[in-house]
Amino acid sequence: MANSNLLRVFFCLFLAFQAQAQEAVTTKILFEKVKVFDGKSKILTGPVNVLIEGKFIKIISPTAIQDQGILVIKGEGRTLIPGLIDPHVHMAFGALTMREMMSPMLSEGLIMEKVGGGAEKMLLRGFTSVRDAGGPIFPLKMGIDGGKIQGPRIWPSGATISQTAGHGDFRTPDEKSRRFFGEPSRAERFNATFIADGQDEVLTAVRENLRFGASQIKLMAGGGTSSAYDPVDVTQYTFDEMRAAVEAAEDWGTYVMVHAYTPRAVQRAIDAGVKCIEHGQMLDEKTLKLMKRKGVWLSTQNLVESTPDMDPQRVEKRKPVIEGQAKLWPMAKKMKLKIAWGTDFLFEPELNEQQNAYILRLQQWFTNAEILKMVTHDNAELLQLSGLRSPYPGKLGVVEIGALADLILVDGNPLEDLSLIANPKDKFLVIMKDGKVYKNILD
Repeated sequence: MANSNLLRVFFCLFLAFQAQAQEAVTTKILFEKVKVFDGKSKILTGPVNVLIEGKFIKIISPTAIQDQGILVIKGEGRTLIPGLIDPHVHMAFGALTMREMMSPMLSEGLIMEKVGGGAEKMLLRGFTSVRDAGGPIFPLKMGIDGGKIQGPRIWPSGATISQTAGHGDFRTPDEKSRRFFGEPSRAERFNATFIADGQDEVLTAVRENLRFGASQIKLMAGGGTSSAYDPVDVTQYTFDEMRAAVEAAEDWGTYVMVHAYTPRAVQRAIDAGVKCIEHGQMLDEKTLKLMKRKGVWLSTQNLVESTPDMDPQRVEKRKPVIEGQAKLWPMAKKMKLKIAWGTDFLFEPELNEQQNAYILRLQQWFTNAEILKMVTHDNAELLQLSGLRSPYPGKLGVVEIGALADLILVDGNPLEDLSLIANPKDKFLVIMKDGKVYKNILD
């Protein structure tokens, strides 16, 4: 009997080992006879064969590739491009309306339900990587990385960090200061924001986000158009407060990005050591030259015009931002700044379906090749500012040997017709992330 039990144990161990061995077999996928936009060039390659082994691009060759156990995807001259990257999203805030955010029925479960569905749709629009610029993101990222939810790779910032009366102060009029009355605000309880004043509180807020796995830190350095208390022109955080955040982030091998529009706010942030400016639509030539000299990134958007149903106060606050962006993009291009493009959709879930279409707005200033390079290679370069805190080691934004296999097979040539990018449902035939196929309508 003892021997029988022992044999049963050995047999179970053998089956478990065999199952693990089968899981360890590397999947091989071949894109056959595709033209390639490599993320940097102005032209496509001639027809080549691209072999994916596991998570990486293994071979790119004009000659046939013969190997056992390969899944073949017939390209037939279609275009293979890197996965799209959006470095300024709010996965939570972008999936919920303001009414839902303020509802007393809001729960972490509801947030995850809404945000999880939005993440899958984003991946199926071809966005294989995003940088979340603030909000309750860690449960979603954990779900995606663990395979429980489909979605893009996420570089998380965690809760935004804001001074009292800053752009991240989401308190309702009846919510008092935590410092004076001891009660954290509702937004703080949901890990949407930290209201932090003084160097000590800023240090704690930064380190709290790093503790949960933030790959970079988001600080509010100036006024905003969607916040209740702060005019757009105000400068937020003193130099010492901002410098404290930068030092805490640098101690962890990463960086601080700031929300800011005006020259005064941006110049203070640069002096404090900030590496990336978000928005900046009201910047002048002097400040852009400073950014160029210091190697600071400009991560900005091309925002849609205000709509008639928009809150009148927000419409008024947006005017200088909308007017400024038409000047910002050509100035930044002429100075050859490090430029990244993102969407920054907030509290309007219906806008998410236009994520790809917003890329086309750049055509008034950039060629198709420049735009494709920006939303793949250049945006990937910005993600790598996280250094050792980057959650996904490997090269993204390119189609080259050794790079991570985040790829899209496009039905047509987007260098000639960029509108293909705005029709992911029909024109993105195959979407791959991390060597795994999430969409294939060629089957």
